[in-house]
Amino acid sequence: MKTIARNHQKRRFTASGSSDPSAPVWLWGQHAVEAAIANPEREVLRQIASENAARRLSLSDVEILDPKAIDKLLPPGAVHQGLAIRVKPLEALSLDDVLARPDAPTRICVLDQLSDPHNLGAIFRSAAAFGIGAIVLQTRHTPPITGVAAKAAAGAIETVAEVRAVNIARTIDQLGAEGFHTIGLAGEGSETIVDAVSGAPKVAFVMGAEGSGLRPAVAKACASLARIPMQPGMESLNVSNAAAIAFYEAFRG
Repeated sequence: MKTIARNHQKRRFTASGSSDPSAPVWLWGQHAVEAAIANPEREVLRQIASENAARRLSLSDVEILDPKAIDKLLPPGAVHQGLAIRVKPLEALSLDDVLARPDAPTRICVLDQLSDPHNLGAIFRSAAAFGIGAIVLQTRHTPPITGVAAKAAAGAIETVAEVRAVNIARTIDQLGAEGFHTIGLAGEGSETIVDAVSGAPKVAFVMGAEGSGLRPAVAKACASLARIPMQPGMESLNVSNAAAIAFYEAFRG
């Protein structure tokens, strides 16, 4: 796959129907905000905090607002802990960018059309905890990384590389060519996740959307399909829970 320059228009990946993927977004909550501020790649446009939050965290150069005023700037139900920032989105990378790094990851996760931002954020959080260096998302059918996902990720969106790809099956083929053992998580898998990761120096987990799971073409592209053993009567796990278990097995192996 040909490397695309960082300033090329094709690098400006979009998700959903957003007309301007570079539009600023709000992030909120202590962990998400502190991680974003600490990230040198993140451009912060505005910082707001309640008086209590600013005092508690010893913040300076921050705009003090009443908590109710902060509520009005954020989506309904946002648990902001008195802290929010408006930022420019991080630029998504191509897989070539990530694999060309001197510290290129040996553990990667590919998400096939995941749609719930809470699940997306939780998977980023587990990825950071268990050494998954990059998460591949489809360009068109995965939501952008905004405040809801960032809050669930507890800062992990700043440390785990976000990769966008047009065609997931081709991306899996590329990972296989780069020496990754590509493992699709599926209840009908012929081996357990423990056996699937055993002895593999480089692993790429592939997970499907909530409810529908892996699409047939994506499952076919994987080198193997693996299952997480469960008690009889329990059909499946939430995708973010399954991801955490898979990541842990690769981490301890």
